[in-house]
Amino acid sequence: MKDRLAGQLDLTRLFDPLAARALPASLVLRGNDVARDADATCAVIGSPSLKNDLVGNAARTTASAGQLLRAWHEHGAEVAARIGGSYALVIVDAARQCVFLAVDRFAVETLCYRTDGETLAFSDRADCVEGRGNELDAQAIFDYLYFHMIPAPRTIFRRVRRLPAAHALLIDRYGVQETRHWRLDFDEQNRPPFAAARETFRQLIRESVAEQLSGQSRVGAFLSGGTDSSTVAGMLCQITGTAAPVFSIGFDAEGYDEMEYARIAARHFGCEHHEYYLTPADLLASMPAVAQHHDQPFGNSSALPAYYCARIAQADGCTRMLAGDGGDELFGGNSRYAVQRLFEFYHALPSGIRRRIEPACADDSPMRRIPGLKQVCGYVRHSRVPMPDRLQTFNLIMQLDPAQVLGAELLGQVDLGEPSRHMQATWNECLAPSLINRMLAYDWRYTLADSDLPKVRGATGMAGIAVAYPLLADRLTDFSMSLPPDWKLRRFKLRWFFKEALRGFLPDEILIKKKKGFGLPFGVWTARTPALRELAADSLTTLATRGIVRADFVSRLMTEYLPEHPGYYGEMVWILTMLEQWLRGQPESSSLTWAN
Repeated sequence: MKDRLAGQLDLTRLFDPLAARALPASLVLRGNDVARDADATCAVIGSPSLKNDLVGNAARTTASAGQLLRAWHEHGAEVAARIGGSYALVIVDAARQCVFLAVDRFAVETLCYRTDGETLAFSDRADCVEGRGNELDAQAIFDYLYFHMIPAPRTIFRRVRRLPAAHALLIDRYGVQETRHWRLDFDEQNRPPFAAARETFRQLIRESVAEQLSGQSRVGAFLSGGTDSSTVAGMLCQITGTAAPVFSIGFDAEGYDEMEYARIAARHFGCEHHEYYLTPADLLASMPAVAQHHDQPFGNSSALPAYYCARIAQADGCTRMLAGDGGDELFGGNSRYAVQRLFEFYHALPSGIRRRIEPACADDSPMRRIPGLKQVCGYVRHSRVPMPDRLQTFNLIMQLDPAQVLGAELLGQVDLGEPSRHMQATWNECLAPSLINRMLAYDWRYTLADSDLPKVRGATGMAGIAVAYPLLADRLTDFSMSLPPDWKLRRFKLRWFFKEALRGFLPDEILIKKKKGFGLPFGVWTARTPALRELAADSLTTLATRGIVRADFVSRLMTEYLPEHPGYYGEMVWILTMLEQWLRGQPESSSLTWAN
């Protein structure tokens, strides 16, 4: 739903030292929950909660806009550290002559804004911020092609910023100050008894799922067949004591379909299982609408199957869907965590040994032409790349070479090193000693806040159904941060504690399977389906006409690269197609310009 949280006001009136201390008449503020008093107004969306000091830090009660406003008067800008749950809020305080904006830990709810020092406009959607204009951010276009989404604080609109997860913004007569309100403090010395930790973990999951049932007539769950979605689905059945509705998407493409595991989980827990097999025809019918539903270009290819899942659930009568997002990023479930631990072994070698090895692995070394040693040289070269840049060593657009992909005018306006600096700044926010916890905190920004959560939020919003993320509950997040690092990644075993704690609850087949999720076989289908290929070719050709990509690159991509390696190059075709389809959905799309 558009404009659930939006507003604009004249800052010069608010900051005028001669003006009476009253809210400016120019203030327009909308939200799902709005409260006012003599001095201030608060608007909020989501499900915020407030810490209750009387019964300890862990206890929280549901908070209304009125309660948040009272807490603001008591604590000022420090109030964000006392708010939990999912939320985006705006407070306009005439007495303090300031405006305060904040979003939750993972930006489950989002908040975008535009300010020039004289006016302020904001909305939960970038494309609904008043006065955003038609000028796009050239750097954001490159960031999209690099990350397949646009990381905060940039948005596709040059004048609009997006508040990063776990951040607050204070605007007063002295300027604009952005701060992190939730610290990334991992307790790496804590080693609880396993049995006690297992029981706490199971109880926290149960409570988190149960909290999402209140006030809902029919609650369903996404079920991919992975550990996270299976855990949520199983708890939903156990709590309700019924065959809870779960929804799965399949693909008739080798190497992509996980329906077998979804069926295993559904049978194990006695779920009411709904299956749908996505087809190329579904992509043709829905790609433009899915692209244009998002408030800026979004390239996570799982967005389309997630939408079909949510649409089927809504048609079945569900009022809320439970998603399993967060388990991998809280408890160490992504395969890259084990891969990066392997590369870190090289850095454990004495520096003298590494100095002898590295010349033999240089670009011009004859060892690179010897079978077996070539792989060793590759390992050394990869290991030498510092974190977090190493995570993007094989980034698609960098492998293709931006100079060969981007139009000359756009290329001249972007900083190719900006994504690296953005990643380094994010990496430096977490000071945990262990590699695994630093990678988890990094993924809370890029994988969760900027990619997976917008994917699910967009899919369910488009289908007209609410969504919740039980595994991202504050208490589960805090619990995960208190676990020993080797309980998340034990040698090369991913999410060791999560799996051991749920052994006997989850089916064994689910515990040992490799993660895939709702991966989309877009490249494979595009190479085989003329109508889909025509849609992609038309989209990419128009992007070339706009000057965003080079026409000769589009020709090579569609006629050479995609047919030879559809699974690999299909990702580039997808993100470019979704970019063009999003642009076509913008008012006066032909007049859009970009600048730095």
